[in-house]
Amino acid sequence: MDPLLIGELLSGLMFVGIIGFLLLGFPVAFTLAGTSLLFALLGMHFGVFDPSNFGSLPNRYIGYMTNEVLVAVPLFVFMGVMLERSQIAEQLLMTMGKLFGNMRGGLAISVVIVGAMLAASTGVVGATVVTMGLISLPAMTRAGYKPTLATGVICASGTLGQIIPPSTVLIFMGDMLSGINAQVQMAKGNFAPAPVSVGDLFAGALLPGVMLVLLYIGWVLFKAATDPESCPATPVPPEEKHHLKREIMTALVPPLLLILAVLGSILGGIATPTEAASVGAVGATLLAALRWKLSWKILHQTAVQTATITSMVFIILFGAAVFSVVFRMMGGDALVHEFLTGLPGGPLMAVAVVMAIMFVLGFILDTFEIIFIVIPITAPILLGMDISPVWLGVMVGVNLQTSFLTPPFGFALFYLRGVAPDDVPTSAIYRGILPFVALQILAIALLFAFPQVVTWLPSIIAG
Repeated sequence: MDPLLIGELLSGLMFVGIIGFLLLGFPVAFTLAGTSLLFALLGMHFGVFDPSNFGSLPNRYIGYMTNEVLVAVPLFVFMGVMLERSQIAEQLLMTMGKLFGNMRGGLAISVVIVGAMLAASTGVVGATVVTMGLISLPAMTRAGYKPTLATGVICASGTLGQIIPPSTVLIFMGDMLSGINAQVQMAKGNFAPAPVSVGDLFAGALLPGVMLVLLYIGWVLFKAATDPESCPATPVPPEEKHHLKREIMTALVPPLLLILAVLGSILGGIATPTEAASVGAVGATLLAALRWKLSWKILHQTAVQTATITSMVFIILFGAAVFSVVFRMMGGDALVHEFLTGLPGGPLMAVAVVMAIMFVLGFILDTFEIIFIVIPITAPILLGMDISPVWLGVMVGVNLQTSFLTPPFGFALFYLRGVAPDDVPTSAIYRGILPFVALQILAIALLFAFPQVVTWLPSIIAG
């Protein structure tokens, strides 16, 4: 049999095998590396894989660990966990609830807005969903909200951290797409390609993030108009109204200023994402101290959780590097190239097919698992077809946001189920997210039809 055909067959079976092992519950990082090594042995047996290809892994790992851009990941995670542990996020939720409580759906709208603010200050989905679930869900239930609407709003708003900057997913994708785009452009003869920075992705994701917030609020207003009993008003008692302005100044303004300082410095070109992340981490710690919420216990918990989240992501990245080497050297990239370039409809159809594959993978895999597996395989082909790397990165980010919501392995659903009262059935959580998944699919369609929503702000900043 033709060695090229054997290599492509083995690479395809390896991809299917990894999905199968993950469905059986094996750890992600070890599944990626272990399955890849197993198929590398098979490739060596059939003479389609050279073990010397593994020689590139040490340099790749050292590159990950010394990459200044990726240092922003633990710093942004620390910033988010500190805001959650010091109860700043809790106070923010309570204040926004009072601010919008006099209108139907006001509590749900406040959850969406606070979810966007926490996304712009944390980017940690688990912490955001758990915080809002602990505080908002009991309040919404007491106010008479239908469980489906309440749980759907909390889960969807909690996932905004995947797309609204500073998103850790966008940091990794910016680093990956920058390297891939440079290789693609040099292969075309352009030896001085324009860099794709994390700041470009942050700028490109800003308007789509706002669009998602508006779509969520629009759905809440639609429910308030068509089904008023699903989201009744919760007026603020008169004796609490005179405290509201002070609460807004103490609970709303400081986090907002921190967000503006972090994002503004990145988008304005004043600071790199890593520098801005360090400012955010210090700023979150100072806010906690000013509120008398900073202690050695909270600092220890924040540091441990930051290290845990960061280690998990980087271990997956190391495992994905093994997969990428084996897949590409056995001819898997050629197989994918033939498939995508052979589709009718040209580059846009290729992007649509990749988006559809990622959406389906979101039912069974985590966001980081998908980008570390799919982006190295598909991005070189798509960027070689002159697809904008910023548009592609933001499209992937919005698409993968749904992976937190789609059963059976939607992590936002698990987070909320873990803190929801027993009188909120699991079926209500699953039914509640369906309209918001539909809204996210609508957002993907709008970005596909109008790419200027993504590319306009980066072009203005660059121009």
